[in-house]
Amino acid sequence: MTILSVQNLSKTFGLKPLFNNLTFGISKGDKTALVAPNGTGKSTLMRVLSGKDTPDEGEVMVRSGVRIGVLEQEPELDDSLTIRECINRGSSDMMPIIQRYEKAVKAQAENYTEETQSAFEKALAAMDAAGAWDYEQQVQKILSKLEIYDLDQSVSTLSGGERKRVALAFVLIDNPDLILLDEPTNHLDLDMIEWLETYLTQSNITLLMVTHDRYFLDRICNHIIEIDEGKLYNHAGNYGYYLEKKAERKLVEQTETDKAGQLLKKELDWMRRSPKARTTKSKSRISSFYETEEKAKRSSNEPDFRLEVNMTRMGGKILELSGVDKAYDDITILKNFSYSFQKGERIGIIGKNGVGKSTFLNILTGQASPDSGHIDTGTTIVFGHYTQKFEGFDEEARVIDTIKEVAEFIKLADGNMISASQFLEHFMFPPKMQYTPVGKLSGGEKRRLSLMMVLIKNPNFLILDEPTNDLDLTTLNKLEDFLLSFGGCLIIVSHDRFFMDKLVQHYFVFEGKGVIRDFNGTYSEYRDEVNRLEAEKQQAAKPKKPSQKPKAEKEKKGLNFKDRKEFKQLEKEIEALEEKKTLLEEEMSAGNLSYEDLQDKSIAYKKLEEEIEEKSMRWLELAELE
Repeated sequence: MTILSVQNLSKTFGLKPLFNNLTFGISKGDKTALVAPNGTGKSTLMRVLSGKDTPDEGEVMVRSGVRIGVLEQEPELDDSLTIRECINRGSSDMMPIIQRYEKAVKAQAENYTEETQSAFEKALAAMDAAGAWDYEQQVQKILSKLEIYDLDQSVSTLSGGERKRVALAFVLIDNPDLILLDEPTNHLDLDMIEWLETYLTQSNITLLMVTHDRYFLDRICNHIIEIDEGKLYNHAGNYGYYLEKKAERKLVEQTETDKAGQLLKKELDWMRRSPKARTTKSKSRISSFYETEEKAKRSSNEPDFRLEVNMTRMGGKILELSGVDKAYDDITILKNFSYSFQKGERIGIIGKNGVGKSTFLNILTGQASPDSGHIDTGTTIVFGHYTQKFEGFDEEARVIDTIKEVAEFIKLADGNMISASQFLEHFMFPPKMQYTPVGKLSGGEKRRLSLMMVLIKNPNFLILDEPTNDLDLTTLNKLEDFLLSFGGCLIIVSHDRFFMDKLVQHYFVFEGKGVIRDFNGTYSEYRDEVNRLEAEKQQAAKPKKPSQKPKAEKEKKGLNFKDRKEFKQLEKEIEALEEKKTLLEEEMSAGNLSYEDLQDKSIAYKKLEEEIEEKSMRWLELAELE
C-alpha cells in the first residue's frame, strides 16, 4: 500500500535547479534511503515531502490519515519550551489520553465531587484501554538511550547535538506512520547509533532517510532511491545491492559513451564538409550527430589522476606524550596518559559524548594545555586539524578564490603540479560551481570546502574530528581514497563505523574517568569484545544454580542447623516481599501517581523482582538438600 507518492516534483534555488521532474512512491513498511550528491536538494526534498516547503512544480500526495514525523538536519525547536513541553506537543493519539488523565487526577485532588470522580474513572479506563502505562515506559526508555534526563531543561540552553537528540526523541515517541530522517546519526555517539539501528530494524516503522552512514544504511534499508545526474533510479535492496547495480549501470554507460565517441569521429568529419555539400544530406542525420555528440561528452566528470598531495617531510621524532593529565571541574579527561606516535600511524578515537575526545585533539595540536605532564612535538610536524565547526569563510567570495587564497597550484607526490581548479574538481566541485559564492553552497558542500582548506596545506599529521558529517557518499569515497594514500600520521574521530574500519589500524577507546584503552582491531571486532564481556558480566551476576550432585549424596548430607535456619527465614522473607510486590502493583495500576512517582515505583518494582528471584533460587537450592 502506497502511503506517499510524488509526481513530477521540481525545485530551484535561485538560478540553481535542485531536482527536476522526480516521481516515486513510498509503500507502508518500506525502509527507504535517498542517495544523491551534496547540493542536489536532499534536505529541501525532505522539507517538501513534510509540507514545510513547496515545490515549484509537481505534487506530493499523502494517503488520508497518514501522520508524518520529521527529523531535520538542523531541527527547529521552540526555545520558549522545556524539553518536557516540547515532547508533550506530539500529535500521537496517546498524548491526549495521558494529558486527560493527568488533568482528571489534578481536578479530583483539588475538588472531589461525583463529576470529577466520574471524569477520573473515564480517564483511567482510557489509559488501560490504550495501554498508556506501557507507553510511558517506552518514552522513558527512548529518552534514557538518547541521554535526555532533565526534562525541565529549557530548549534554549541546548547545544546543537542536544537539540538533534531531543528532536529525534520527539519523532520516535510520537510514533508517526511515516518518518523522514535527515542525517539521523549526526551528533549521536556509537552506542546511540547502534541502539537506533536496532530500534528501527526491529520496528514496523515506514521511513525515508538521508544518511552517509553506510553500516547504518546497509543494515536498515530495503529500498534505495538514487538521484544521479538528474535521473532517478529505484533499487529494491540494501546498500550493498545498490552499489552492485550502480556499478553495472556505469559500466554500460561507459561502453555506450566509448561507442558514441568512435561514431562521433566519423560524423564529425562529415559535418565539417562544406555547407553546400551538407544541404543534400538528411536533416535526421544532422540531428543524430548532435545526439551522438552529447552522448560522447557524457563521460565521467572524475579527473584522470590519483590525488596524492606532496606531504611535508617527517623527521625521526613525531609526537610524544608523557604522564599527561587533564580535567575540567570534576570531569577527568586524561589521567597519566603516555604515548609515542610512530610514522604513518592511523588511529581511530571512540567513546561516548562528553568524555573529552575533542579536548584530547586540541591538546595534541597545542590549542589546549594539559594540567600536568609533558608533550614533545617533532620539529618537522605540520598539523592539519579539521574541526566540527567550520568558520572564517567569506560568504561573498567565490569557491575558486577561497582555495586560491591558500595556493593556486598544488604539488603532487609524483612531482607534478595541479591547479586549484583541478583540486576542486577532484572533490566534486565542477568548473561551473567553482565560481559560485560560498554563501550559496549547501551545508555538505561547505564542509567539503572546509576539509579541502585543511588538506591543501600539505600537513604530515592529519587530525579529523567528525569529517563525515553531512558529506554525500561520493565525496566520502573520494576522501577515503585520498586518506588511504596519505603517508603521514592520521587520527580520526567519527561515528561512521565503515569509514573508521576502512582507514584506521587501531583505536583509542575513551572509557571515561581519564581511562584510554588501546584496542587493536576493527570497530566490529571491538563491539564483539564489548558484547562478550557484557554477557560474561551478566552471567556472573546471576545466582548460581544448585550443583548437580548425585541424589544419594544429597539425601545423605541433608541440611545442617545453619542451613535449616536460613531455609525457614527465606520462606518468611519471600512471603513478605511478595506482599510488598502486590501492594506496589496496586499502587502503579491505581492511576493516581504522577509521572515522577510512577517512575520511582517502577524502579523499586524491578529491584523487588530481582530480590525475590535471588532469594527464591537460594530457597530452591536448600529445598533440594532438605
